[in-house]
Amino acid sequence: MASEPSSNVSRSLPDSVSGSLVLRWAPDAAIPFIQLARIDRPIGWWLVLLPCWWSAALAGIQQGSGPNWWHVLLFLIGAISMRGAGCVYNDIVDRDIDAGVERTRGRPLPSGRVSLTAAVVFLVLLSLIGAAVLLSFNRFAIVTGLASLLIVAIYPFMKRVTSWPQAVLGLAFAWGGLMGWAAAFGSLSWQAVLIYVCAIFWTIGYDTIYALQDARDDAIVGVKSTARLFAQNVRLGVAICYVLALICAALAIAGVHGGVLAWAGWLAFAAHLGWQVSRIERADTRVALMLFRSNRDAGLLFFAGLAADGMLSRGLF
Repeated sequence: MASEPSSNVSRSLPDSVSGSLVLRWAPDAAIPFIQLARIDRPIGWWLVLLPCWWSAALAGIQQGSGPNWWHVLLFLIGAISMRGAGCVYNDIVDRDIDAGVERTRGRPLPSGRVSLTAAVVFLVLLSLIGAAVLLSFNRFAIVTGLASLLIVAIYPFMKRVTSWPQAVLGLAFAWGGLMGWAAAFGSLSWQAVLIYVCAIFWTIGYDTIYALQDARDDAIVGVKSTARLFAQNVRLGVAICYVLALICAALAIAGVHGGVLAWAGWLAFAAHLGWQVSRIERADTRVALMLFRSNRDAGLLFFAGLAADGMLSRGLF
């Protein structure tokens, strides 16, 4: 079944979004590449994108103008392409490990539906799209964006050597916390660093929840994670990460003298993260996936508050 692109198995992997339109309407030949870039699982690019948007909105409050919406669009395109490139790279590195894990053995590379050569070519194409987006920003933002590539390059290997691969993922996924500010000002400030650190702790928390799905198989194949490290204390571990994220976010808002709407967004973000912690059940993989995906909504609530606050200061409301 794994070798037939038109089969139900090839069109729907365990963590695919149920009823995905892109999988339903895409031609058979495109399905393995859609899955390779995780386009059928949009939560990944949302989680890369949201720190960019937070940072752009925070810069908008500082400028008294709201977020730069052209930058918001560019970050969207860049997040989709670079998240896809990162997934392709990760799957190239992890293809042997993925073959030994139940949830991932059906992916295009370990299942043989995409060759290694085709995956490399696809990686280059996605990277070129991301590069075109990056070159649309100022020189400082371009250099800042390029600096993230080292972290992206080493991340797939971290699960072999440390129980904190989620922290390295956080360093990469949260990079947008610097980019929005850099694109707006051509420099960085402590407020941008705080929103970056906020996004790092947020990433560690939600990716620990995600890793609960693979904890059993990870132990068999020797893959390390914070889900395995925290073990029975996973709820406490995630809660600590989320509290630290919220503290950094609050300090960043205070640093730009955010108003009522920014704090309303922060409160909604905090409430959502608290709800996630209350629902964590170590043995239930379905709940873990649902909670992980819900972080798109958590991040959008925070962005909405920040963006609305900046726009209010400009008199757009």
